[in-house]
Amino acid sequence: EWGPFCGPECQKILMPKADPASIKGKVGMAVASLTFPYGVALKSRTEAAAKKYFPGIELIVGDGQNDPTAQTALVDNYISQGVKVLIINAVEKDALAPAVKRAMDAGIKVVEVDRTVSTKVTTTIKANDYDIGFLEGKRLIEVMGGKANVVELQGAAAASPTVDRHKGFMDAIKDSPNIKVIGANYADYDQAKGLQVMEDFLQRFPSPQINAVFTHADVMTFGAIEAIGAQNRAGEIKIFSIDGENAGIEKIAAGKMDSSTIYPVVAPMGIVAAAKLLAGEELPEFIKLDSPTVTKENAEQFKGKSF
Repeated sequence: EWGPFCGPECQKILMPKADPASIKGKVGMAVASLTFPYGVALKSRTEAAAKKYFPGIELIVGDGQNDPTAQTALVDNYISQGVKVLIINAVEKDALAPAVKRAMDAGIKVVEVDRTVSTKVTTTIKANDYDIGFLEGKRLIEVMGGKANVVELQGAAAASPTVDRHKGFMDAIKDSPNIKVIGANYADYDQAKGLQVMEDFLQRFPSPQINAVFTHADVMTFGAIEAIGAQNRAGEIKIFSIDGENAGIEKIAAGKMDSSTIYPVVAPMGIVAAAKLLAGEELPEFIKLDSPTVTKENAEQFKGKSF
């Protein structure tokens, strides 16, 4: 039940040598936010895998409420409860660093999933956000024939995926002088904000000034699609997205989006890594997950495989 994003090499690295049923210990997991579909999937899949494969692990899961202060308090609470491993899906890269450092200093092993913090951890498991932004940028150049006026819907300002996806995208288009980013704004990985930001862009750049949208996450893309549809501009704007949510894959198959590069939910990989660390086994500092690009041509094979 690894899903399609942790291949044989990844599985070999993560699989504990100890009998899974013999592994015991307390694990605290701090999810960035349960208002995101990603966070919900991360929590439910981690809990299901722990229950099924690791009966000796006591797993506590808490919601960071998309608030660095709340998530810091959660981590400190786990430290005082004596967790042996912390799995963290950090709200913000810098704001969570002190709490994560306190955990590491207390001898707790830290597994960061999906997002990174700017301090040393035991291991990081995620797809490479820079590569994902780069791949989607190259896809945009190819589909648009090297010429486009693009607006960019960015994620949350201080989150590591936002920084890396943007950088990857900008590097992909830097040698294409006719691909111009004419507007960029944060929509905070939120559908309503995606709608609002896109409405502003459509107002600022009347038809036919925008012909491509690059967005950092499908959840914002859905808001953008709504805004574009309301202005009857769908025929002139192609959409390039990230995450490959199941609902996004359906929209790609239906021709409402050009493509989305999949960002895999880091489950059950996070809890398997925690189990391996509880068993006293070693893990490398970085475990990279696969991130294929979904297009109309291959959408069928990815349907239902994401979140």
